Amino acid sequence: MAAQSTSDRIHTIAEAGLCIALFAVLQYLNIRLPINIAGGTISLSMIPIVLFALLYGPGWGMVVGALCGLIDLMLEPFIVNVVQMFLDYPLAFAAVGLAGIVAPLIRQALAQGKKVPAAAFALIATLLGASFRFIPAFISGVIFWGSNAPKGQSIYLYSVVYNLSYLAPAGFICGAVLAIVAPIVLPPLSRRHKISSNVEATHD
Repeated sequence: MAAQSTSDRIHTIAEAGLCIALFAVLQYLNIRLPINIAGGTISLSMIPIVLFALLYGPGWGMVVGALCGLIDLMLEPFIVNVVQMFLDYPLAFAAVGLAGIVAPLIRQALAQGKKVPAAAFALIATLLGASFRFIPAFISGVIFWGSNAPKGQSIYLYSVVYNLSYLAPAGFICGAVLAIVAPIVLPPLSRRHKISSNVEATHD
């Protein structure tokens, strides 16, 4: 995470708060499949995390993602122990923030006025975020939720099927939405950050 001016830090904190609040609303409006007896829902809640990560990069994206995970813990707690709680909530959603590794590519595409590639990068970023979220969820599924596997089924296969049952549709749906929204929302937000930084510099 790069050093920020005072005004930039204020903007970052304010926008982080808005993203976390939006996450809470979107996570509350969800669909739970019959298979998901130990948590995991299909929702649009990854959208604000990915959008924030594309604006500020993976570092800040992971911070906001972890905070969103704690919000999800309060909304839908499925707790076995501290390690499982860490894997399924703050770490899983922090991993979504790694979508920000695509931020330089989408910024370059938008700077060149290439909205179609930018939309594709937004979709890729979201799917990457969902894939990174799958890793701690899979580990937790194997170690802590394997006892829920049907008789005779591998706990590894069970964890894959269980976690993909909600992450795959959620990832593609969020990606489709961000492919439309990100090329529209990111340019004005990025310009505002540049303007605020320039104003701060002239005052210094």
